[in-house]
Amino acid sequence: MARPYPETARGNARKLRRDGTDPEAIIWSFVRNRQLNGFKFRRQVPIGPYIVDLVCQERRLVVELDGWQHAYDLRDVERDRFLQGVGYRVLRVWNQEVFVDRSAVLEHIVAVLEGRA
Repeated sequence: MARPYPETARGNARKLRRDGTDPEAIIWSFVRNRQLNGFKFRRQVPIGPYIVDLVCQERRLVVELDGWQHAYDLRDVERDRFLQGVGYRVLRVWNQEVFVDRSAVLEHIVAVLEGRA
């Protein structure tokens, strides 16, 4: 059976998990092992041609933690369109938000997961 993502994606995802950003590590520490209201998250997961930062498969939610370089990146528009086309909702969070008010970020993620946002 063919994989739904490029063969190199698994190795790239593994490298991204190992070399993650500080905001990814911070949020991961709060969502791993079903710590966030029982929702299961995985990190650096290949979906089609993309590797997403965090995903809750159960609720089809992708959480992308973005730095300034994503502010005007048209590739993110294509990426979001693809992910939405295969049934995911995409939540983009600025890295600075994680540093300034991580509890608000986590509350917002829960609200989206629970259909309140």
